Amino acid sequence: MAFPIKVCAVCSEEFELKPGKPGFANRCPACSEPEQADTTAKRSMDADERKTQKEANEARRQAMRNLLYRKDS
Repeated sequence: MAFPIKVCAVCSEEFELKPGKPGFANRCPACSEPEQADTTAKRSMDADERKTQKEANEARRQAMRNLLYRKDS
């Protein structure tokens, strides 16, 4: 049984759509690989960035708490 022939949405190259092919069904294997590599790369944060993010999250929580639970007198 022959596999269906598809055209890549990125590079317009024809390829066979095989079961278990990694990536998207409308992209050839060559165009699917770089996207998978980008999702595995993770950027680490230093102490200053974590502290800044923690303070911003705390300010957001406090603002939401004030909006949700303020008493209308």
